[in-house]
Order: sequence, then C-alpha cells, then structure tokens
Amino acid sequence: MAGKQDHLGDAVVAGSPLEVASDHFLEIAVGNEHGLHARPAAKVVGLVQRFDAKVTLTNLTTGKGPVEAGSLSMVATLNAQQGHRLRVGASGPEAAEALAALGALADRGFDDVPAQAPPTTAVGKSGSGLDVAIGPAILADQEVDLSNYQAGDVDVERQRAHDAREVAEAQLTALRDETARTVGAAEASIFDAQLALLGDVLVLDAVFRPITQGEDKSAPEAWQAALDAVAASFEALDDPYQRERAQDVRSVRDRVLRALVGASDMGPAEDGLLVVRELDAATAAGIDAERIVGVAVRAAGTTGHGVIVARSRGIPVMTGIGEVAVPAGALVGFDARAGKFVVDPADGGESLRTALRERAAEREAALAEAEQPAVTVDGRTIAVLANVGSVQDALDARGADGSGLVRTEVLFGERRVAPSVEEQVEAFRAIAAAFGGKPITIRTWDIGGDKPLAFLPQEREANPFLGERGIRVFRRRPELLRDQLTAICRVAAETPVHVMFPMVTTAEEVAWALEELAAIGRPAELKVGIMVEVPAAALRISTLAAGLDFVSIGTNDLTQYTTAADRGNSAVAGLADGLDPAVLQLIDRVVRGVPEGLEVAVCGDLASDPDAAVLLAGLGVHELSAVGPQVPTVKARLRRTNLAAATALATKALTLGSATAVRNTIA
Repeated sequence: MAGKQDHLGDAVVAGSPLEVASDHFLEIAVGNEHGLHARPAAKVVGLVQRFDAKVTLTNLTTGKGPVEAGSLSMVATLNAQQGHRLRVGASGPEAAEALAALGALADRGFDDVPAQAPPTTAVGKSGSGLDVAIGPAILADQEVDLSNYQAGDVDVERQRAHDAREVAEAQLTALRDETARTVGAAEASIFDAQLALLGDVLVLDAVFRPITQGEDKSAPEAWQAALDAVAASFEALDDPYQRERAQDVRSVRDRVLRALVGASDMGPAEDGLLVVRELDAATAAGIDAERIVGVAVRAAGTTGHGVIVARSRGIPVMTGIGEVAVPAGALVGFDARAGKFVVDPADGGESLRTALRERAAEREAALAEAEQPAVTVDGRTIAVLANVGSVQDALDARGADGSGLVRTEVLFGERRVAPSVEEQVEAFRAIAAAFGGKPITIRTWDIGGDKPLAFLPQEREANPFLGERGIRVFRRRPELLRDQLTAICRVAAETPVHVMFPMVTTAEEVAWALEELAAIGRPAELKVGIMVEVPAAALRISTLAAGLDFVSIGTNDLTQYTTAADRGNSAVAGLADGLDPAVLQLIDRVVRGVPEGLEVAVCGDLASDPDAAVLLAGLGVHELSAVGPQVPTVKARLRRTNLAAATALATKALTLGSATAVRNTIA
C-alpha cells in the first residue's frame, strides 16, 4: 500500500509500519547510469537479507521513503536515479555490519556491470551488424490461458501458489546458470532480479493473504494481482530504462501462471521468426539461435532486458512493429535498419534474403578496410569519428578518425565526488593516446534531464528535459566547469583537442562560455564549438556560430525537441525519428547558415546509420561521429557514395512528408 500511496501522491503517514526506529544511519550516493534499476536493486536486497537487521532506505533527493531495503518491490518505489542520495537506516544485532556492507556496495557502483547490447538508434531499428531476418511466423504473443483453471479450497490454492513459485524459481535458476555459461555474467544477473521478486516478502504477502483471509481469490488471481501491482510501480518511474523493467515483472508473472495451469515453458518447437508482444529476458535466453532467425517485438523500446540478451547472443531483433496482423506460419521478415516489417512479401522474401547476404558481406568488407579513409566516389573525404564514454570505448573504436564526442558525464559518471583537474587531465590524455594523436572533441559536462551527476545534485524539476541542462546548469554554478576547462586546455597544449558546449540556446550563452575559456587561458591550438540540440539554436545559427570553429548537431535531442516526443515513451517513440523531414530541414539550415569555413558535424544516433550518413553528407555535413562498432560500416557506405547523387537525394528528402518516406527513399 505504501507503493500505491506513493504513486498516487499520498504521503506515507507517520507511525506506518515503514517508519521504524533505526539505531545506525549512513548516506550513500547512486552513481549508476540508470539508478537502482532491477539488477542493482536486487544486489541491495540480496545483501540486506544476509544480515540480522531491519534496514530501510529513504531517497533524500526526492523525499520518498523510508521503505524496506529487503523488498525489491519497495526499493523500486524509491525511483532512485543517478545522482540521488539515499539514507540507509538499520537496527538490530547486525545493523552496523549491514550498513558497512551497503556502503561498500555503493562504492562499487552496486556491482552494476551493464549487460551490453549493440547500439540502437530509434524504435524499430537495430544497431547490430546483421539486422535482417526472414522466416515463417511463430506467434508467442498471447497471454496465459487461465480459462480452464479449476480453483480449489483455501488450502489447495495456497499449496498451488507455493508449488508454482518453487517451479518458477527452479526454472529461473537454471536459466541464470545457463546464461552465465553461454552469454555472460552481466546478462545472467538479470535473472537474479527476477528471483528476488519471487522471494520478496511483500509480494508473497500480497499473494497469500487474499487466498487465506477469505477474499475468495484463486492462486492465479492472487499471483496476477500482486505482480501486476509491482509492474505498475515500475511503469510509474521517471526513467525510461527503469520503466522497461516492468517487462521483467510480467515475465515472472507469466512464468508462475504457466506453472499453475501446467503450460509448457519450452521454447517454440518450429523454425522461423518469433513474434512476441514483449521480449523478456527468459524468452531471449531460451531461444534456440540455430532455429530462430530473429525476433519481432510488438512493443516499442530498445533497452528492455530481453532485447539486450537477444542482441548479446547475436539474434536479430526489431522492436515496435505494433499491432500488424500476423497469421501463424505466414512468411514474415524485417529489415530493422530500414524500419520495415513485412507479412507475406510480394517477392516471396527474395529482397530480404538479398539484403541479408549483402549485409554480411558488407560487414566483413568494412572491417577489412576500417582503417582506410572515407573518400566518396567523386573524391570528397568525410571524417568518421567515434562517440566514446570511456578509455575502453576509444581503444575499441576500429577505424575511427578520432572522437567527435567524448561524453565527460559518462566518463566520470560513477564518481561520488567531482574529479580533480589532474584526474581529468589523466583521463583525457588516455583517450587521446588511444586514438593515436587523432583529434578528440570533449563535450563539457552535459547534465540534467536524464543525466544527473552524483557529485552535482540538482533540485527536482517538473520537466527536467526543459529545465537546467548542459551549459544552463553552470551559469549559476561555474566552479566545476572551470576545473574541466582547465584540464581541457592543458591537454590541448599537448595533443589535438576540441571542446564543445552542450545545450546552447542563445548568443549570450556562447559569449559567456568563451569568456570563461579566455579567463582560464585558451591555447591557440584549441578549437571551440557548440552543440546544436535546440530548434532555436538551429534557427539562429548564424548568430550563435560567430567566432566559433565548428558546430556539432546532436540529432537525438534535436529530434526529441522538434517532434515533442520522448524516445523512451513507447506511446510516442515512433514520432521521434531523426529522419523526419522537419529535423532534416533544421540540419540543412545549420549547414547553410554557419559562417563560411566553419565545419558542421553530426554526433547523434543518425550518424551511426549508414544510409542516413549518406543523406547527411548530401546535406553538406563535414564530419560524422558514430557509435564505435558502426564506424567501419559507415565509412564503407560513404566510399560507395557519389556526393553529387547524395546531394540530389538530400534535396528530395527535404521535400518529403514523413520519416517513412525518407527512409524508403534512401534505403
């Protein structure tokens, strides 16, 4: 009920069972990129349960809590995001030991090693090398059929609820162990969070109490109601990544319901292309990759655990196909790069099979020539760089001409205290060295919105994406920015370094940033630019860019602000497409409006799409910065491009009526 009250905006009243007297207290910071989502929350719960102590968590940043730290469902209601501070309270014989262990866990970033998936762009698009699949449709998008379930008396239903839980636990344990062996420990830890739900005392109370206290609920009804409530608590969270964890809860629910009705948990027996409503981690881990050619997901969203696991296993995935009718056994296929899903293709699927062969050959050739420059057929060289958030990203970026975006808020995102000038100098030097002295573009602290920093807490805002973000934050608090600029200037005197300021909207902000840089002592070698992420900046670019060396268009935010659509919100994610002609027209305006000789780069997701890269080159963009794994493919595509033809293509794209029309034109 505390979770329900919280989501309805009602305070948990004093004297409630959650308000316990604690003898020991500790404050910890959440440094994880997505906060206490399912995996790190499960680590907290598992750790707390080892001690003879009553442990609570309170989110000091938002005022939510206290909640029981031993309950995954209650920890979720805290909505603990990156940068939030938590107060841990403990009482009992091992209170001090529990606090010490939790403090150490927080210092290690809650042991949150992210499960890695190939990068993605927008909904309906996969970032994997081979993002094409075709085969007969295998439908697995139906709910568990409970129509034939015959309820028994209270004792029978209680025992059935208990037995189903044990079956589900055994299945998840086996899945976790097999995933650890065949995929990786990070991906396997997803199932620890699901197991924690099955052992959550508050969930179990919500299941067994209505069965035993005369509410006349059957075991399936009780499990479904309890876990639907937990799923709703996740869906009410602010962070899109955390909201997608509701899929994991529904996966556990359906697993228990299948156990109750005796339905098989085996994967599809046929060979073909799997069509699901949501792709949960268990389904993704259990897919036989020798028989399942790909997975089409009706729901939007590219950061769900199932998508991560499937792509980690090399299985092509396309999300956001919607409610298109798919008959069982019908020939279906998708080209996720082009955003196309087809049922009974007119050509029998030959075009998709051809695309599959071509993508495989393209990928091999691109890797072989990754170090070669991207020179178009008619002799124009286009720099293709890599977006990085760590030294390892830089080391892994094969063929990159440098870095067009060093994300400093990611580079130091797990820090609980601000890095010193010396620590920043060391990190920037290491990234520059990884690129062998090629230029790197360092973006100053880009915080706010969905990117808080633990060492720079911000006040809660009603709409953080339209609040203090990027450069806006440091107009009031310039100290951290000055330290960073000092580090950048020192490294720029040694190796080619550019600096750019994010979330710029006005000429006054540009002037202020240049004054701050001049006060530190800008070296002559340092090139200075801004990011164009706000439509207002694109519309008055001639004013903003005066006195700069370059501008870099951040297509992710520019798309989001232009279309007024949150890419993390599945209800409107389809609108947030970087190929929308309105977005392309703003890019065109920037290219045409900058002072003569000033370079224009693109560092958003659009630069990672090989077909979109051709379009951007045709619009006159000089430099592209893609995600590391896509650099070889983007360079290979540009080498096959005639710039004159690309310019004609871009001119046509500006006049089209939709992103779909643009994608069909450039594919």
